[in-house]
Amino acid sequence: MASVDSPAENKAFAEKNGATFAILSDPGKEMAEAYGVLADAGYAKRWTYYINKRGIIVKIDKEVDPRTAGESLVSNLKSLGVPGK
Repeated sequence: MASVDSPAENKAFAEKNGATFAILSDPGKEMAEAYGVLADAGYAKRWTYYINKRGIIVKIDKEVDPRTAGESLVSNLKSLGVPGK
């Protein structure tokens, strides 16, 4: 997960929501611009990039709904042939 918020804001978000994963902080918005997710209003769009082991983007999900993002993630990984646990 990446955000254009500061590291402190990301830490507070993670603690509030019980996140068990790292959140990349991009307050300078360089990465958001490079990936094409920076909205005109200055926030990052909620897109999911699926990148294979060779560093190649194999899928971009531009229809991310925070309420169903986990289910969509699992479904997309399965469709890409990524083995589950």
